[in-house]
Amino acid sequence: MTRLSGKVALITGGNSGIGLAAAQAFVAEGARVAIVGRRQDAVDAALRGLGPDAMGFVGDVGELAMHDRLLDAVRTRFGAIDIYLANAGMAILEPSAAVTVENYDLQFATNTRAVFFGVTKALPFLRDGGSVILTSSIAGTRVMPEHAVYAGTKAAIEAFARNWALELKGRRIRVNVLSPGPVDTPILAKLGITDAARPGFERQMAEAIPLGRMGQPDELARAALFLASDDSAFVTGVNLKVDGGMSLA
Repeated sequence: MTRLSGKVALITGGNSGIGLAAAQAFVAEGARVAIVGRRQDAVDAALRGLGPDAMGFVGDVGELAMHDRLLDAVRTRFGAIDIYLANAGMAILEPSAAVTVENYDLQFATNTRAVFFGVTKALPFLRDGGSVILTSSIAGTRVMPEHAVYAGTKAAIEAFARNWALELKGRRIRVNVLSPGPVDTPILAKLGITDAARPGFERQMAEAIPLGRMGQPDELARAALFLASDDSAFVTGVNLKVDGGMSLA
């Protein structure tokens, strides 16, 4: 018996990186999965690998009306959902003095407001006994250079999770946080780390991470699978740091 047999999972930011790896892990464990991404080509490519038990939706999580359209589409295809993985996010790393109102608002719209309203809009569609997982970052609790705004967005959703874990206890819905450390995903290129700079960046990370390397998306996916499945049936309100020990350094 697979761990997610008969379950339906909705994953924002599910077309690449950690979100896609989680979708692959969930499908392998018997779930039907709906993924959300910003680009049609990336969503289509992800769906080709996920197979017939997956559906894709293209939209911007920062647009609140998109969540209503998404949930209607998921309900039409799959009915209710059992797992909500709020994984979509973005980072603009810069010194606080350089932060513009536009960049501040963009990060909070994508990383924080979208999570709050995405989850609250999904609650009527979420079966009792379900699982909500919010992807945060060790930056939410560990001070890192040029991360002030990004860290603030992630600290906020960690507070959401603690509150929701108690608010939703009557429905037996578990709410947990998954906090990655540095992970080898396409977001590294978006942060300006070129192919030429990769070796130096990897050496720097190896020195900062007690386990001596960056994480891989499938390692985060296995942690998400734990939080999504009955393996964590007695776990709610936790912040699971999957960071090779970096938050300890």
